[in-house]
Amino acid sequence: MDLQASFQATQVASRTLGLLAPAKVNALLLDLAGAILAKTPFLLSENAKDLARMAPDNPNYDRLQLTTARLEGIARDMESIAALPSPLGTVLLEKEMPNGLHISKLRVPLGVVGIIYEARPNVTFDVVALCLKTGNACLLKGGSDASSSNEAIISVIHEVLCRHDLLPHCATLLPPDRQATEALLQAVGYVDVLIPRGSQGLIDYVRKHAKVPVIETGAGIVHTYFDETADLAKGRAIVANAKTRRVSVCNSLDCLLLHEARLIDLPALAAPLAQAGVTLYADEPAYAALRGLYPSQLLQPAEPEHFGTEFLSLKMAIKTVAGLDEALAHIAAHSSKHSEAIISENAAHIEQFLNSVDAAAVYANTSTAFTDGGQFGLGAEIGISTQKLHARGPMGLEELTSYKWLVRGNGQVRSV
Repeated sequence: MDLQASFQATQVASRTLGLLAPAKVNALLLDLAGAILAKTPFLLSENAKDLARMAPDNPNYDRLQLTTARLEGIARDMESIAALPSPLGTVLLEKEMPNGLHISKLRVPLGVVGIIYEARPNVTFDVVALCLKTGNACLLKGGSDASSSNEAIISVIHEVLCRHDLLPHCATLLPPDRQATEALLQAVGYVDVLIPRGSQGLIDYVRKHAKVPVIETGAGIVHTYFDETADLAKGRAIVANAKTRRVSVCNSLDCLLLHEARLIDLPALAAPLAQAGVTLYADEPAYAALRGLYPSQLLQPAEPEHFGTEFLSLKMAIKTVAGLDEALAHIAAHSSKHSEAIISENAAHIEQFLNSVDAAAVYANTSTAFTDGGQFGLGAEIGISTQKLHARGPMGLEELTSYKWLVRGNGQVRSV
């Protein structure tokens, strides 16, 4: 593939997308939803080729895997995105100046959005749908682990684009090699924003080497603090859901912070984790509370490196704290600023936690598993931003737009 030519063609395609009527875009997305369902056997067979090259115990295996149910969910996401109002053209601000100038601030597409991602073929569908809805073209750089899946997915997308008389370069899949990565990082003048989705190593590499603007979608090092006043029944359900619902995603729980007064309740709190086969790395007080009451093969003493680790597997750390202040200090030291939660019946503690924790999503008495564009009513997401410039948290339609100022006059000139 001539990468420079692909960048140019994608940039040309982007100039027309923002001008499409919303009804045309919605019809395309609904057509794409139907195509996903119709092409499910083909997509699964190509995905099986990728899965055959990866060990099932690899943390990325679950991320890589497509199933009929997951493809049905992706199709529903397409329909949800189609049903959402387009943010394009929204007037964010409008005013008349004393000199008669009429000034307005209008939502517009970003232009060309580049995505670098690893073993998550669903990202290909999500990115294309969100970019089309917001008038953006996209450059997709998937990993070699998902190469067969991504090739199959882009072929389905291109069929639908052609049926709607749109250029296939509205969504361009780059080769899964390092040369394409380096070229995308250096694509000044062609890429308006680059979004890495994947491991902390990938994100750090992109941030260090990119010459184009980057929005970080950081790794999830997620904590839940079980307060002195926490309800045990709520806590059991919340912790189990946050840890075991889907361990390979960035909103899954990595570290339970436990008030020392609740050590007596730890065996009951951890019982659902034992049933799910979760290995616990417990500090000394937590280890002592669990010894003999949690499966010995699943209980290990915590080492310093277990705190601040994104496990992406059936593993979790436990840290005992003296109170809320110590919990907040631990989170500040180890958080990736993705998702953090408190379980408490103390209203003052809840408000202090919500207001003090620096993270994209902060929860009280519920599971961090809800950090997701669909769960936030955004239809889908292009990633979870952990930075503070431009976007933070699940990035849906509005986060894939910028704005421009429109100034209308009638012969005014500036005198000073």
